[in-house]
Amino acid sequence: MHRSRNEHTTAVTCEIHGRGYWSGKEVTVRVHPAPLGTGICLVRCDLPNRPQCVATVDHREDANLRTNLVHGAAQFQMVEHLMAALAALEIDNCIAEINAEELPALDGSSLAFVEALSHAGLVIQAKAKPQLIIRDRYRVGSSDGWVEAMPSKDGECYYEYQLSFDDETPIAPQAFGMELTPDRFIREIAPARTFVTSQQAEKIRATGMASHVTNQDLVVIGPSGPIDNVFRYSNECARHKTLDLIGDLALSGIELIGRFTSFRGGHNLNGRMAKQLAELATEQMALPSATSHETSSHRSHHGMLHSIENETPIPTDRRNAA
Repeated sequence: MHRSRNEHTTAVTCEIHGRGYWSGKEVTVRVHPAPLGTGICLVRCDLPNRPQCVATVDHREDANLRTNLVHGAAQFQMVEHLMAALAALEIDNCIAEINAEELPALDGSSLAFVEALSHAGLVIQAKAKPQLIIRDRYRVGSSDGWVEAMPSKDGECYYEYQLSFDDETPIAPQAFGMELTPDRFIREIAPARTFVTSQQAEKIRATGMASHVTNQDLVVIGPSGPIDNVFRYSNECARHKTLDLIGDLALSGIELIGRFTSFRGGHNLNGRMAKQLAELATEQMALPSATSHETSSHRSHHGMLHSIENETPIPTDRRNAA
């Protein structure tokens, strides 16, 4: 059986400081406790009137190599690493003040976010956390790359990423999967870093972007492996893609119970699945007899594949960095 829990916020304010990958700007994120019903609220504290954006898929915008949120003047780039940390640590309500558009890249992982949030601690709030329990099989994408949601046998939330490039690359095929718990995320996923091939790094730097980013600020992979760096895990690339999957699906705005697998997917497909899950959650809440054990009126045949796959292949950004 799945476990239920109450919503959480942080016990105290915590702060994370760093530079953005793309802009190179110094940026500080201050995460404050927040009351029930707040959700994850991002605030541009550097702009007049402090514009806000609730971190949901409704405000997601497609971008190359990252996930962005936009709500009027409240624009935020590369939110997935913070969102993964908040989701994994079960922080449901908080206000994150950010004094620049791009969140800090740090070392390309969620580790610094997790450390700060863990130190801040949790407060249990007086309301049950809504859950979306996956009862059917859903898939977005094409045969070249897809993200799938399936029921879980034991009521867990399980994430898996299967990485395989179909062109010449020094990155070997690899996979990673695990049941998501706060402790396992901290040990097995949070330290996994953003990666690029040396060819990708050269192309990005040639455009004038990320010129400040060194080979120690992320994992740059050459023919013989990481350049001026070492892997933290033998399958660190697949683990980081799993981190991105967790952060992107957190934009569905509800706690997920099911098994979520990505095959050569990226931020675009993750966002499409998050939208599908948000729609299922809205449907569930609208049903007169809906409980946390029901998912949607699509439940005609258990296990049937509900696909929103395009007839033509879509970009899966499988050649891109995490």
